[in-house]
Amino acid sequence: MTEGAWLSLARREFHATLLAGILTRSAAGVPSNADKGSRPSIQIATAILDQLGPAQTAAKLPGQTAGADFEEVCAAYLRLCFAHMAHLRPGRFQVIKGGGIAQFDQYAHLDELEAIAKANRDIATAIGSDYLIKPDIVIARAPEPDAVLNAGETLVDDSCARLSPLRLCNQVMPSLHASISCKWTLRSDRAQNARSEGLNLVRNRKGRLPHVVVITGEPTPGRIASLALGTGDIDCVYHIALYELRKALVDQDREETLDLLDTMIEGKRLRDISDLPLDLVI
Repeated sequence: MTEGAWLSLARREFHATLLAGILTRSAAGVPSNADKGSRPSIQIATAILDQLGPAQTAAKLPGQTAGADFEEVCAAYLRLCFAHMAHLRPGRFQVIKGGGIAQFDQYAHLDELEAIAKANRDIATAIGSDYLIKPDIVIARAPEPDAVLNAGETLVDDSCARLSPLRLCNQVMPSLHASISCKWTLRSDRAQNARSEGLNLVRNRKGRLPHVVVITGEPTPGRIASLALGTGDIDCVYHIALYELRKALVDQDREETLDLLDTMIEGKRLRDISDLPLDLVI
């Protein structure tokens, strides 16, 4: 990895922001992303933290607070990265923390569905409410005016392309480019809701499927595998410090766990946080 590469620098800044806030050590030396009831979790998390840099000694944040702070850090990182990648993916993109998917072109019909369900209890019982998804972070792409579409040559006029959502004169809603779930750790069944959210994004869309990804700081490969393996509901899981995690497993001679980690990496189910910006502009 080139030391001076911009993504390498952005990755270090991302880690520095985590170390300044939610990634801390307790007075007993337990990293804030470790499970204090699991010795392997503590040992792996400690080895990762030792590689990332000095951490503050502080009480572990409540789960909801840590989760919200993690979302903010991830959103800020993605905003910065997208600003540097306009040459790879031209367009007007916006990274937004929170918000329902019905505000986007592919899922605008869900507002009407919700209104019908509210007006009829039998319909509400039949269809449920799983489609009401509010991702932690969304990336939106705004539709383009014809002046932009025709900047190089006349691509469109009134005789063609009258339904495409990319064209502003056809509709004004942004498209959902990516849905990003942020899971600081994976120690509860709630972490699995990323799968159900991804499945509902697939089922309920009218148009292009957005990227569906998960970012996590979970230190144990076994728990990462519970989300990453055996599912096509999400594109991929991205770890905040994959290189450091793998080195920790090698240094601690955790051969079986290392094999599981490599299975996820080689199977294209797990990548590093520095891979995410490039994958999102595909």
